[in-house]
Amino acid sequence: MFLWRNNTSHDQENDSLQHESKINELKATIGPLSGHSLQFCNDACFRRYLDARNWNVDKAKKMLEETIKWRSTYKPEEICWHEVAVEGETGKIYRANFHDRQGRTVLILRPGMQNTKSIDNQMRHLTYLIENAILNLPEGQEQMAWLIDFTGLSINNTPPIKSARDTVNILQNHYPERLAVAFLYNPPRIFEAFWKVMYSNSFQLFCFLE
Repeated sequence: MFLWRNNTSHDQENDSLQHESKINELKATIGPLSGHSLQFCNDACFRRYLDARNWNVDKAKKMLEETIKWRSTYKPEEICWHEVAVEGETGKIYRANFHDRQGRTVLILRPGMQNTKSIDNQMRHLTYLIENAILNLPEGQEQMAWLIDFTGLSINNTPPIKSARDTVNILQNHYPERLAVAFLYNPPRIFEAFWKVMYSNSFQLFCFLE
């Protein structure tokens, strides 16, 4: 019994050392950074990208470099509320004024309150809120939770599949390991299946029906 416990502790220590080594290796391969990229690429960031790629340094490097390039052109940290305010008029997405039991920021999404047609603007609004959610995470917490309430969704206001795909693309490619859990309330079957197929390996998904 004692030997098993010692081995477990030893294995955990080895894993920790290996992960630390991988983080340092990824830092070295990425090379010198400056400006917003330097602020973005902290140890927690390197860990998330490595975790998203099963601690394969080459794959994590490629993924992170793509995000650095995306952030340099899209500039998500510079999006201002007045630029996306029209997207928030109906409250279709907003940050809750509370954290969940694990201290995670909660974003509430209500697709049935969709009020615009421009997918580009919708994605900028979503990105603004993701960045805001991250800024409001308590120290030591890296992830957020989503509550997606499909109440009021109809054929007339259903977001196009491209919108859902772009949302998944942004989360998977540029905010890996940020979404811990998603709760789908009264989802249409097509959305439930879509999220399970596209994202089930990255976070917990719970569906609730009326």
